[in-house]
Amino acid sequence: MLKSYVAFDIETTGLSPEHNEIIEIGALKVREGKVVDRFIRFIEPEAGIPPMITQLTGITNDMVEGAGNCGEVLPEFLEFCEQDTLIGHNVQFDFSFVKTKAKELGYTYDHMGIDTLKIAKVVHADLPSRKLGALCEYYHIENAAAHRAYHDALATAKLYQSMAHFYEEKEPKVFKPQPLEYKVKKKEPITAKQIAFLTRLMQQKNISMEMDIHTLTKSEASREIDRILSRP
Repeated sequence: MLKSYVAFDIETTGLSPEHNEIIEIGALKVREGKVVDRFIRFIEPEAGIPPMITQLTGITNDMVEGAGNCGEVLPEFLEFCEQDTLIGHNVQFDFSFVKTKAKELGYTYDHMGIDTLKIAKVVHADLPSRKLGALCEYYHIENAAAHRAYHDALATAKLYQSMAHFYEEKEPKVFKPQPLEYKVKKKEPITAKQIAFLTRLMQQKNISMEMDIHTLTKSEASREIDRILSRP
């Protein structure tokens, strides 16, 4: 069983690393099997938090107000991770967001990783669900606040330890750290359809933008549209 690692989880405004934003990062640093440090931070998104995300996570726009933007918070998390192996449940999803945002800020983010979801698919192929909640229930792991980043990260660490205890000797290959890889997509320019829709929205809401909307990227335009639509 790996004794030193960082287990982490993030909450986001959607499923796309290019178009959506990170709103919470939770992580714990383990050394020789003991938690020695924690990272728990909100991030205030540019476009606001959609109601469906608030319903899922309980995280509201008021909760993240003044928490710092991604450019302020993410470098602190990158430093927290050091060169540790990262453990997560469906870790590729979380890694893809952090990798994308890190590259936008001019940082690299290259790590080895262990995915508890991939482990569970091998050692618990008979279970009807390998979602984190279902596996926590199976192993009697208490998760005080599911869909909150730190609590999910802590539950993932406990899940990893439990599965390693019972199955690593039988399935050593699936427990070995593997390089985490995600190819960050190139930034695409704003589309004509986005320009027309954003222009119409700004006119309807009587909003003026300091920058030329034609200089926005496709993902920046999506965030700006979401931000305007989320206004009361």
